[in-house]
Amino acid sequence: MESDVELQLLMARYKEGDSAAATNLVKRLSPQLHRFFLMQFVSRRHADDLLQETWLRTHQVRRTYRQGEPVLPWLYAIARNVRVDHYRKSHRSESREERLDDQMDVPGPDSRRSSDTLEFEQLLAALPESQREVIVMLKVSGMSLEEVARATSCSIGSVKQKAHRAYESLRKGLSRSGPSDAKVVTHEG
Repeated sequence: MESDVELQLLMARYKEGDSAAATNLVKRLSPQLHRFFLMQFVSRRHADDLLQETWLRTHQVRRTYRQGEPVLPWLYAIARNVRVDHYRKSHRSESREERLDDQMDVPGPDSRRSSDTLEFEQLLAALPESQREVIVMLKVSGMSLEEVARATSCSIGSVKQKAHRAYESLRKGLSRSGPSDAKVVTHEG
């Protein structure tokens, strides 16, 4: 997890036009943003596109960053908006496209992934989008409750409630499909 003070300094330099600071931010934060998009059940190609679009938009709006504010919530709000815009655009496109034959050969999931990973992804997929998004930000990206609240424009209480409901759903799903010692670690505080 990146030190927010370091990120704030880099962002302040980037805002003033320092290309080395911009490069440093991209190198440091791209892996976690990419995971954010992948955990939203987007293909790797789409995750790559969304990541690129996030950095393009970040560049366009970099002057809106308020110096001294945490960088991750600001950046995740941009990433979240990019993902929502992508979803809306693709949903409009899909409604105008013709369906392919159901009998066409479409490759299945990557066989190199473990069955546990696939099962967990299926459990995550069953969650409402707002709960899945909160879990990904908290557990995959390692953001704090406050940072997730800022990124999603929700109150901390709302983030806690979404996380709690997601944990309950995940626990139920794990207890139905796995060993009884399976646990989901909650994010209290």
